[in-house]
Amino acid sequence: MSEAEHPIRRSAGHEVTLDDVRQLMGASTPHFALQIRNRIARLIAGLPAGHPARVEGEREIARLTRLGYSGEVRGVEAEEGLPPLASVTAETTPAAAKDIHA
Repeated sequence: MSEAEHPIRRSAGHEVTLDDVRQLMGASTPHFALQIRNRIARLIAGLPAGHPARVEGEREIARLTRLGYSGEVRGVEAEEGLPPLASVTAETTPAAAKDIHA
């Protein structure tokens, strides 16, 4: 997964919309959650606090941060004598758009 952005979203006259945020968050998996989180943060960084795309983006940033650190459970408990592999976990504060630089 690249963190490169679609040229139209990066163009000078483009106004960020809810659809822009939703297009990025549509296919989020634990494996790519943190990259998608960074792309959304860059996308909404210049929007005012009450803008609908920013509100949705910040909510998605928090979800993707959780998903990226603890959303994957590996191994299965049904295998006798073998405990499941631990999930990836970390104590973290969800990133805000202002914390991620382009």
